[in-house]
Amino acid sequence: MRIAAYNVENLFDRARVFNDENGSHQDVLDAHAEINTLFEKPEYTAADKARMLVLLTRLGMLNDNEGPYVRLRRIRGQLIRRPRDRDTPREIVADGREDWIGWVELKTETVDATAMLLTARVIFDVGADILAMIEAESRPVLKTFQEIMARKLDLPETYAHVMLIDGNDRRGIDVGLATRAGYPIGPMLSHADDLTPDGHPIFSRDCPEYEVATPGGETVTVLVNHFKSKFGGNDARSRAKRRAQAQAVAGYYQRLRAAGQDRVVVLGDLNDTPDSAELAPLLETDLRDASAHPAFTQVEFRAYNGQRGIGTFGLGNDDDKIDYLLLSPALFDRMTGGGLYRKGAWPGSRPPRWEVYPELTAPHHAASDHHLIWADIDL
Repeated sequence: MRIAAYNVENLFDRARVFNDENGSHQDVLDAHAEINTLFEKPEYTAADKARMLVLLTRLGMLNDNEGPYVRLRRIRGQLIRRPRDRDTPREIVADGREDWIGWVELKTETVDATAMLLTARVIFDVGADILAMIEAESRPVLKTFQEIMARKLDLPETYAHVMLIDGNDRRGIDVGLATRAGYPIGPMLSHADDLTPDGHPIFSRDCPEYEVATPGGETVTVLVNHFKSKFGGNDARSRAKRRAQAQAVAGYYQRLRAAGQDRVVVLGDLNDTPDSAELAPLLETDLRDASAHPAFTQVEFRAYNGQRGIGTFGLGNDDDKIDYLLLSPALFDRMTGGGLYRKGAWPGSRPPRWEVYPELTAPHHAASDHHLIWADIDL
């Protein structure tokens, strides 16, 4: 059985800023995250309002609700007063969250055709029996994408079973599961409504539990995750959010183990490194990281300043390890192979760090910033 996790960063529609070849996406993402955080405050101080004006300027929305990469979505109430005379200063008129309803959202556009094709090639070339897909738009999109791309690549088989449960991200960025024929998806459990002690959702998306049956009659429980991102700043609130998510998933895992389920996989984009305090509650259980197994050897990476190349994001540096495939001991002991599949990820230059598909000639053609992580398990 081959199991894998891949952050596809959306299949058909992706935030427009990611297609910007000028490298401005980090500034936009940081400003987008910061201003939405400020919007949630019960009361806006004078400093908060001044900062909102700075961020709106940075996002190109001081004079209009539409910026190059974002838009201000206003449902009720008024956030900002913009006099017709552009020389007159703009003013934040809302005094807190209760005065208006709205947010700043990222504009999307169709994913580059080459990037779309390479995403499909990564998925089909790896050929996992159980594939967790992170940042997918919806179940219909998952099904449509693979059907279209299978025809385009002249492939006889697609994933027989596809499931995605809508989560908490208002952008529709969710986590899903695709399995091959012979690996039907059984009972499912969503944790989208699980709350922290102060009444906020634990998960930025969800941590769905899926029971998957294998051709040999075994049951594997798969918990798919996408933890809170560091984009917009890794402040105390973000760190606390990820730690709460790790604690919750650790609790679900311990519950499954106590109920006698010894074939459990926790996988996905956890958005932090193995040495972080935020992931400690999860990594300190008896779950084992597949990348620590002696058989995890397929990690093509050109030696660079002593780096081992175990990173799963960007250029694959060791401190870019944020995607995980965590196995219960019974599965870890049966692992026979594993690695990172990087052919759809931009390899840098001077020299490239790994082999890529011939069509990948520019960063915006990359299938994803993430590298697919996989493991083979002999059940």
